[in-house]
Amino acid sequence: MSLRPLAARYASWLGLPAEATADTADEDPGQVRAMPVVLRIERAEPPGRTPLLEAAAAAALAVCLDPRAAQDGEWHEAVAAWIDGRIRKVARRARGAHWQAVQELPGVTVTVEGAQVRALLPGLVAETPKEVARLQISGSELPADEPGPPPEDVPLLLLNPAVTMTVGKAAAQVGHATMILAALLDPEQRSGWEEQGYRCAVRTATPAEWRNLHPGDDPGHAWRERRVIAVRDAGFTEVDPGTVTVLAQWR
Repeated sequence: MSLRPLAARYASWLGLPAEATADTADEDPGQVRAMPVVLRIERAEPPGRTPLLEAAAAAALAVCLDPRAAQDGEWHEAVAAWIDGRIRKVARRARGAHWQAVQELPGVTVTVEGAQVRALLPGLVAETPKEVARLQISGSELPADEPGPPPEDVPLLLLNPAVTMTVGKAAAQVGHATMILAALLDPEQRSGWEEQGYRCAVRTATPAEWRNLHPGDDPGHAWRERRVIAVRDAGFTEVDPGTVTVLAQWR
């Protein structure tokens, strides 16, 4: 299973000092890898923020667990090399012909309530395809919406109520969350989730929800007893190093 290395280092990552999460001294800049996550944001009819984030969360995981990413698949080498390093994602926005152009690149498109996201095969940042490099990273903001109570038959991803993130940053973070969740599930649970198209519910936590669900200093206990994981960011963009951006609960 391609996500196994992520499961192995999850708890140790949470235990790092905040400043250590952003330490890239051991990286060769020319070998930095990232997954492009392309958000379809049309000028005339932009999507809702919540369904777009839910589509991003599902799309990132779908690439990792696609049969082509399995041991003998054509995507395996690219996905494995990315997961073995830092799990970087770069969210970009596209519309019109530019959105159609990225459909030709290897990846998976997910649609949730009309919102569309295509997660692309990870690769070297220095070799980003021109169809992707020309897309803007900034300017992908969408207004807050009111999605209502989350359904109880899908995982719940809660955004940190004390942290402001653009929709692009939040898209990357919820993609991290679904990957960590899937890495910790057993094969039967992953299979059942796959049948749902890796659907999930993204909401912003209340301060009380965040306090009650936060794993604290015992991520192993939080997973065993409450099926909760935390996404901790390296802080390269928008947030401080070591910030917990998302809590996810398997339900």
